[in-house]
Amino acid sequence: MTTLECLQTYWWLIVSVLGGLLVFLLFVQGGQSMLLNSGSTRNTDLIVDAVGRKWELTFTTLVTFGGAAFAAFPLFYSTSFGGAYWLWMIILFSFVLQAVSYEYRRKPGNVLGTRTYDVFLFINGCVGCILLGVAVGMFFFGGDFTVTRSNLLDNSAPVISVWGPTHGLEAICSWRNLVLGVAVLFLARTLASLYLINYTRDAEDFTLAMRRTLFINAGLFLVFFLTFLAVLLTAHGLRADADGTLTIEPYLYLHNFLQNWWLAVLLLVGVVLVLWGIFGTVFSKTWRGGIWPAGIGTVLTVVALLLCAAVRGTAFLPSLSSPGSSLTLANASSTQFTLTVMAWVSVLVPFVIAYIWYVWRSLDRPERATI
Repeated sequence: MTTLECLQTYWWLIVSVLGGLLVFLLFVQGGQSMLLNSGSTRNTDLIVDAVGRKWELTFTTLVTFGGAAFAAFPLFYSTSFGGAYWLWMIILFSFVLQAVSYEYRRKPGNVLGTRTYDVFLFINGCVGCILLGVAVGMFFFGGDFTVTRSNLLDNSAPVISVWGPTHGLEAICSWRNLVLGVAVLFLARTLASLYLINYTRDAEDFTLAMRRTLFINAGLFLVFFLTFLAVLLTAHGLRADADGTLTIEPYLYLHNFLQNWWLAVLLLVGVVLVLWGIFGTVFSKTWRGGIWPAGIGTVLTVVALLLCAAVRGTAFLPSLSSPGSSLTLANASSTQFTLTVMAWVSVLVPFVIAYIWYVWRSLDRPERATI
């Protein structure tokens, strides 16, 4: 493996870790998706008090994920974020609703009323989770785009990546993408239940309600996640050979897990940790720490899936309309110089993670919910 290939793999690993952290932090959106059926104003306030302390971390991680993708894989960034813009605009608009809601929900004299902002938070909780899952689904099942590098020389239209007329909306109509999107939603609701059980100590009736909610959402998550895994492991994919030619390979992602045993182990460990967090909480009336193994397991599972989408020349963004335009680590990355400089900057990543942990603990210092 050349130095450039090592750097490309290293930066895809960083992007994958950021993606795993983002999916874990979607427990904030999962909690918001429970607001309209929380049962009482008291329960709604408990949920908002708990997840509202962490909403900035989710949005910040999303922006960091996009920034890392832009710097390390600019063609991927311009193709996905710039071409499938309707999909991403809907996602970002839902996050704008979230920010506005937390700012004005409890302000005196707001003309829309608290309930309206709860609806906005509910929209972000559902739409944000499902469409982020749909966007990740395109890593495996593709999008409707064409890449023409020679367009850079066309002064009238220097656009490399051109999408179909729906600009990403077609991804929402793909049932395979939607299966993953719904799985992400119920995972977020499952993690939210675990977090709320851990966070809220002095409201036993609320904790019991969250345990029942956990059981239902975890069951639905497992159904959709296992369906996604079955579809993924039987799906065809595109792999680049030594000269960069892309060819269709049946059961590509299954082969990636079998040929890279460490990926299969990472996925298995992640799934086991998620199940430990879920079932340990469901079958114990006193254990409240399920969010931690489930959260770590979520990160490991997402990292394994994203690495599987790109290892060994796999096209991590296949093109449905022009297979030769599909993106791989080799054809979508920055130059070796840029990746090298960024690799030195990435030494700061552990400090960023430590800062996130410090902020997490600081936000929990105020008195816990006792309503």
